Amino acid sequence: MNFSKVDNMARSMSDKHYDLVVVGAGVVGLMTAYAARQRGLKVAVVERTAQSIGASIRNFGFVTVTGQRRGEHWRRAMKTRDAWLAIAPQAGIPVIHPGLYLTAQRPEALAVVEAFLRTEMGEGCELLTPAQTQARFGETALGPHLAALYSPHERRVESREAIPKLAAWLQAAQGVDFHWRTVVHGVDLPTVATSRGVLRADHCVVCPGHELNALYPEAIEQARIRMSTLQMMRVRPAVPVHLPAALMSDLSLVRYEGYSELPEAAPLLQRLQAEQGEHLKQGVHLIVVQSADGSLVVGDSHVYGDAEAPFGSTAVDELILDELRRVLPAAGSAGAVVTERWTGTYASAADVVFKTSPSQGVALGIVTGGTGASTSYAFAEELLALALGA
Repeated sequence: MNFSKVDNMARSMSDKHYDLVVVGAGVVGLMTAYAARQRGLKVAVVERTAQSIGASIRNFGFVTVTGQRRGEHWRRAMKTRDAWLAIAPQAGIPVIHPGLYLTAQRPEALAVVEAFLRTEMGEGCELLTPAQTQARFGETALGPHLAALYSPHERRVESREAIPKLAAWLQAAQGVDFHWRTVVHGVDLPTVATSRGVLRADHCVVCPGHELNALYPEAIEQARIRMSTLQMMRVRPAVPVHLPAALMSDLSLVRYEGYSELPEAAPLLQRLQAEQGEHLKQGVHLIVVQSADGSLVVGDSHVYGDAEAPFGSTAVDELILDELRRVLPAAGSAGAVVTERWTGTYASAADVVFKTSPSQGVALGIVTGGTGASTSYAFAEELLALALGA
């Protein structure tokens, strides 16, 4: 080992003094760095891996507004959507398609959609007849449905490309310093002790994502946070399909709290328990988004435990594909090929976010509802305010 090189690296880290050190380069950490630069703060981001590999890239890249928990969290999603719209063109991140269609296949589902449209969250959304929906999908045939909820609010990016581009843009254009392959051992401001030396900062925001046992494990344990593991796949249909927007189905209406907490959702849940009980048991609901190459990202399921579930289930994949065939028959027809399968994971709790200040100048925050991409910027602003004492 070249000890002089290590000593020089440690000294170079401690030579700088930052207004803010962000621990974690997932989407919440990156958005926190962006929010801090918007305030003119000098920022460093520390990440234990060589690149972002967690929940932030193992998802749909779907900035979801419609269906988020009513009130504060829905407003977080609207604000974060606007931030993505501002950032994407500057960072060279393509928005692949906008909007959402949720097809209602049962009368009980239609009742939930109609109730949703009567709330403030339905502003700007539409209820479409099957003919109207099909006209927007053109030659891509949809499965039988009674109506469809259309929302213009959503945006879709390719997360495995968008997150690295966001980090690169923050470094090149926003002047954020990044320390990759660097583990933070402890925070005692003004020092942040790492595996490569000491950083000095006035404030620190810790964004651990699903890494629950490294920093402040006692505070995280008290929040009763669990791990959710989900299964996803990339499907290449046998015949080309075109999605003008993301696609969901009845199962999503009992999954997303903006719908499921409406009184009208109870009859739908009862019917789905009778007709698709195994889907509900495995936490399956359908999201379909399209990539630039025409392939579809399809998911997902939810299994909860104290650690990430390392092994996927073919049976669960088949439940997801079953719902895909129901909603988008062409995509799941004979000849369709699953070209990739992967598991995602995120921290989960009864509330949708967890935030606390374990010491003066330090904020700890985790999105605990699987909506990091959708609510990250607004939540980042909250964490920054908590750390700054604003």
